[in-house]
Amino acid sequence: MDIWSQRLGTRNIKRDGDHRNAFQRDKARVLHSASFRRLQAKTQVMGVGVSDFFRTRLTHSLEVAQIGTGIAAQLAIKQASLSQELEIDPHLIETICLAHDLGHPPFGHGGEIALHYMMHKYGGFEGNGQTFRILTKLEAYSESDGMNLARRSLLGIVKYPNFTSVLNNTAIIPDVSQRFSQVKAGSWHPPKSLYDCDRSVFDWIMEPVSVEDKTNFMVFKQSDSKHAKTIHKSIDCSIMELADDIAYAIHDLEDAIVMNLVNEAIFEDEVSNIIRDLEVEGLSENIQQIQKKLFGQTAYLRKNAIGALVNVFITAISIHRKHVFEHAILDYVAVLPEAAEFALNLFKNFVFKHVIKKPDIQLIEYKGQQIVMSLFEAFSSEPERLLPHNTKLRWESTEEENDKYRVIADYISGMTDEYANRMYANLFLPKSHNMSDSQQ
Repeated sequence: MDIWSQRLGTRNIKRDGDHRNAFQRDKARVLHSASFRRLQAKTQVMGVGVSDFFRTRLTHSLEVAQIGTGIAAQLAIKQASLSQELEIDPHLIETICLAHDLGHPPFGHGGEIALHYMMHKYGGFEGNGQTFRILTKLEAYSESDGMNLARRSLLGIVKYPNFTSVLNNTAIIPDVSQRFSQVKAGSWHPPKSLYDCDRSVFDWIMEPVSVEDKTNFMVFKQSDSKHAKTIHKSIDCSIMELADDIAYAIHDLEDAIVMNLVNEAIFEDEVSNIIRDLEVEGLSENIQQIQKKLFGQTAYLRKNAIGALVNVFITAISIHRKHVFEHAILDYVAVLPEAAEFALNLFKNFVFKHVIKKPDIQLIEYKGQQIVMSLFEAFSSEPERLLPHNTKLRWESTEEENDKYRVIADYISGMTDEYANRMYANLFLPKSHNMSDSQQ
């Protein structure tokens, strides 16, 4: 067996006639997991339930997977020999893209801020680190190895290959507020990292590469005003990240337009006028026509414009060599040309400024932040009384204090927005009891 197809745990069941490769099996495990299904009820931009039209974490993940396989397909033609040498498997890319958001808690970044604040003494909380934890420990496909995915699938999901304790900049952490309402989101962004408690799995993933490659892969940039941030990603992860960026920048822009959160004049001033001068092939010369379709009244023309934008960025991507690593999976990355990358960042920043930072959206995040902190406080005060049965068993069988709090963070982060709302109502609001389903 190829070393990158190996799994940490043994594969218990081998079915006759199953001729799928390791990555096809991995894709099935992600698709059929409870954590993937719960993404249908987790916030992407607007709060879940605001409308049936708007995107959720689930629809976003499906779009990322579609774009990721599109990137892999065009690279297989554009750089055929290199793509074959690197063994870029479309099922592998699809698996990574489908799984990339599994660790995001309820209420988007508001929930992430809340859990990191509550966990800051116990190893922190971060969505990407939680995704890794779900895949390798929490999802109930195996007894103790989560989904027990192939080594290369797990490497592809690691966007930030270092640990919270290493990347955490303690100098920027404020004094802990005594009141949840005073916790400022801007002061509690977590370092993008893996959890220290998951180090052994990361070490196993990196076994095929040299010690020097592993050390270089974990290199990071330090900052006086932010947490440190890692520099490198595997080739598969770089494709997934580009697909994620394109989906966020372009597909979430569609939601913003339909919701009337942005208008054509602002878009022209902050995006179109700048792109015209960038000389991005297929975009700069067509941006005004695309703009008219985006903000017109005809839905199919808007879809046509969205498709054209996605296509511009997908077809601009190529594989680049860094000449840093011995191992090819680490030394090659998928990249956009400088002008195209600048243009994509214009779209991303536009969505962030006019959608994510909009007061209505921030109110939803703030409310979610308060709910999550209150739930964490309640469960940690009397875990044996309030936690559901299976989670309580995990809590009781865990000895280390940090790990006990991690069990509570695992439980809350797995909640959907609606489940967290109902749990909060049952705990803190009078005459409220409506917990018809179970999340353990």
